[in-house]
Amino acid sequence: MSLPSFRNSYRSSSTAASTLVPVKPLTNILIANRGEIALRVSRTALLHGIQTTTVYTDPDRLAQHALVTPHSVNIGPPAAYLDVEKIIKAAKDSGCDSVHPGYGFLSENSAFAKRCEEEGLIFIGPPPKAIEAMGNKSESKNIMLAAGVPCIPGYHGSNQSPDHLLAEAEKVGFPVLIKAVKGGGGKGMRIANSPEDFLEKLESAKSEARSSFGNDIVLVERYIKTPRHIEIQVFADAHGNCVALGERDCSVQRRHQKILEESPAPNLDPAIRKDIWDKARAAALAVGYRGAGTVEFIFDNDAGEFFFMEMNTRLQVEHPVTEMVTETDLVYWQLLVAAGHPLPLTQEQIEKQMNGHAFEARIYAENPDMNFIPDSGELIYLRTPKTSESVRIDAGFGQGDIVSSHYDPMIAKLIVKGFDRESALMKLRAALGEYEVVGMSTNIEFLKKVAAHPSFIKGDVETGFIEKHRKELFKKIETPYEVFAQAALSLVLGQSLRQSVLDPFTIAGGGVGYTGGMQEHKVLLTEKQSDSERSVEVVVAQRTQDLYDITVDSTKSFSGVQASINSANTQVTGFYPHTRLESTVVRNGDLLVVFQRGKQYKLEIPRPSWFEKALGIKSKEGSVVAPMPCKVLRVTVKVGERVTKDQPLIVIESMKMETVIRSPSDGVIAKIVHGEGDIVKQGTALVEFEESVERTAS
Repeated sequence: MSLPSFRNSYRSSSTAASTLVPVKPLTNILIANRGEIALRVSRTALLHGIQTTTVYTDPDRLAQHALVTPHSVNIGPPAAYLDVEKIIKAAKDSGCDSVHPGYGFLSENSAFAKRCEEEGLIFIGPPPKAIEAMGNKSESKNIMLAAGVPCIPGYHGSNQSPDHLLAEAEKVGFPVLIKAVKGGGGKGMRIANSPEDFLEKLESAKSEARSSFGNDIVLVERYIKTPRHIEIQVFADAHGNCVALGERDCSVQRRHQKILEESPAPNLDPAIRKDIWDKARAAALAVGYRGAGTVEFIFDNDAGEFFFMEMNTRLQVEHPVTEMVTETDLVYWQLLVAAGHPLPLTQEQIEKQMNGHAFEARIYAENPDMNFIPDSGELIYLRTPKTSESVRIDAGFGQGDIVSSHYDPMIAKLIVKGFDRESALMKLRAALGEYEVVGMSTNIEFLKKVAAHPSFIKGDVETGFIEKHRKELFKKIETPYEVFAQAALSLVLGQSLRQSVLDPFTIAGGGVGYTGGMQEHKVLLTEKQSDSERSVEVVVAQRTQDLYDITVDSTKSFSGVQASINSANTQVTGFYPHTRLESTVVRNGDLLVVFQRGKQYKLEIPRPSWFEKALGIKSKEGSVVAPMPCKVLRVTVKVGERVTKDQPLIVIESMKMETVIRSPSDGVIAKIVHGEGDIVKQGTALVEFEESVERTAS
């Protein structure tokens, strides 16, 4: 999607211009971020003739944001995006006059904003005092109450004693939400349902907050059981103008992080909509705000009331849905305001040009079937939906790029717009069906299920949507026979094009997995879904050069299938007696990923036992392994300790998110393989048992 220019609209609508605010055009912006937001900011800046300078760390040296401009600075180790002085030095050494913080990292760090000002750099964001006031969730709630904005009952004090916090939680009444006062993005946030689990959840929230924000102070609030997450995009300038650019509903979440956002919010009373806009503007004005910000509210579905939750003093990940329905470029607005210009549009003008409905789906490298644990690795294969004025993709990665375990696992954002919610949702489902990613687990199939769920279609959403509809969203889907047939054809047809003595699954490597010959091929495939495993034999009998008879699992036969494969061995076309199928089949080691009619299927080629022994692969039976590349934060058991099913064993961290590894069964700890501080690879044993335990990590 092309980004619009607003110079004309700025000139015609800048009625609030003041000579008291000097205008200083931006000429060279240092983007203190990475991934898609760095590319997004650079794209808008370059569109308006402004040079950009990017920074990158050692793991990101080949990332797209490091290559998008010839002006790029290596700042060193993975954590350097949080190093204020390195960022400042890079900006000064590169001749930059301004810094755009993006979102995350230093974007809501008031000390960073202040250092920029001290060094004569324009911070493209709010004043340090506003960041400090709204960044502290306890202080911000006091400010909001004084401004007449309703807040959730809770404890926002300085006494952080676990016993005192527990006592305050009991006053509020369970369940309660424990939330880091400096937090954001769902990090440092836990729900405690009873006094019994409060202290465990408190320690987990504090630990994650220390790791992510360097501050472990928390607040305790009443947890609303059927809440919606509704947020207002606000924008203010240095001339006293403040506008609300509509609302976004971000209720569909996992791990307290959003995965689907939309604007406008469905099924919201118009009177409440206007009231919440007014309250958001009041919140921004109360702290002398400037730039882009988001005021987040919890809307109680049962009571029809809304409460201030927090204000994010930055551009949000989900800002594109607002851009779609308001026909604006919010990054360009940021640049205008930072330079000293007034807002391009008035509140009346914004409301007049608002139209349609937009959705954003966040494409994450994660495994929904394993509680959405993050994944990482190389993007082996990538096919994206065709973009247009109503279908947009903001991505930070392309085919061949590495999604690093050091950072957030978001691959891209898919944004669509329709003239109403129904048409926009149809576009979203269609676009998700075109997305094909191989190299790591993603949440794309899960997003398809959410977008097709009857309750979501009706707009019946809440932050507990996933848990409420878990049974339907995680229901196992029967794999069609044709998927196995197309997968087998990809191996048979691709075999004649690629032979390797190092691959035990080709004829040259020994014919393991299926046998060679021109007449009949036997392909053994394994399908794993959650805790079940199924082996399927596919017999492919070749009748002529491109004609095959196929039998799947000895139960389903397809006669006279005319089949072909492209030169890249990824696109299989099969003319079956009842239909024509075009499938993408991508092989990644032992894994075959099949994309067929808008759905993804994963099949494995089983390795023979002799091959694993030859490689020296040890059995992990009787142990719990790391589900992803990670760092061990805490070990909660000792050697010789008897544990019960679901008991916490180890707490790991990956991509700044904590995950508790629990025992899959009763047993006795024989060995702690990795201790606190160890960095381990995916599949590495963490704990070994004296008694045989099923190998899982939850």
